[in-house]
Amino acid sequence: MSVVAPRTGIVAIGRNEGERLKRCLRSAPADCPVIYVDSGSTDGSIAFARSLGIGVVELDVATPFTAARARNAGWRRLLADHPTLDFVQFVDGDCELAPDWIGRAEQALDAEPGLCAVFGRRRERFPAASFYNALCDDEWNVPVGLVEACGGDVLFRVAALSQADGYDGSLIAGEEPDLCLRLGGMGWQVRRIDAEMTLHDADIHHARQQWLRARRAGYAFAEHVARHGDAAFPSWRRQRNSILLWGGMIPLLILGAILLGLVSGVAPLIWAALAMLLMYPAQVVRIAARKRAAGSPLRFAMGYGLWMMLGKFAQFGGLARYHLRARGGGPARLIEYKGAEGSARP
Repeated sequence: MSVVAPRTGIVAIGRNEGERLKRCLRSAPADCPVIYVDSGSTDGSIAFARSLGIGVVELDVATPFTAARARNAGWRRLLADHPTLDFVQFVDGDCELAPDWIGRAEQALDAEPGLCAVFGRRRERFPAASFYNALCDDEWNVPVGLVEACGGDVLFRVAALSQADGYDGSLIAGEEPDLCLRLGGMGWQVRRIDAEMTLHDADIHHARQQWLRARRAGYAFAEHVARHGDAAFPSWRRQRNSILLWGGMIPLLILGAILLGLVSGVAPLIWAALAMLLMYPAQVVRIAARKRAAGSPLRFAMGYGLWMMLGKFAQFGGLARYHLRARGGGPARLIEYKGAEGSARP
């Protein structure tokens, strides 16, 4: 009796994910080989993975950890052990794979040979546990169809991964859009399909966590545009410009007008600054109204609008951090938003 070789292997990455990692690894289909890549866990994650018979790659602590580096180590080890695989499923260690996902994703890639990757609906496990978790759940719900880029959980075609030589391991954020942009230049496409993919546990309960998450996003937008220039995704260029405007230029104008008004005694300058300040609540209401019109509850829509504007300041901090590091040199440091129990992304 012949044994059918697996077509898909799974790469899970993580650091100190505890119970989240246990759920993640247990959700892998029994017929798929799995590699777990660990970035310095101290919570027994490695021992647990090995207890399931899963191959483990322990990243060298001498080199800075990044999710991209971990994924590269994982898929290369997976192919070394199983060179006939057609696809690689990446999953973050704080996510649980949906039971039918792998089959649905394989069908989608088989149906369209021009696709390098497909992903489905990532949901939050506890969207009602905090407003920030609900924000994440909303963020994951991107439109079905061809898209610019995927996220961390995704099924990749091995041929495409090999052609691009995987992720850029030096990126601390935005590694997926970078890879998808390079693959797009090679003629590949990415599709989000209408299927349940993973349950994610963001575990965000404090404003500071959300602030740090936004700062990381600002860093990623800045680096993506700086690296690719006019070839960068248009949506990322718009985001970078929006961050510059709302997080940097307008606040500087307001501050400058107030200071000049106080020094010169020209009261209209101060009134003009206060008028500019009102643009922020107006923008919150505009964004909230658009979200409400799209079907979101009023309370969520207002919180969404507020955080979209507050986030500009955090993102501007990330943008500034990127450019200061690029100018001064030296390795990039991770911007983590989870506490001592660990991060989904190393």
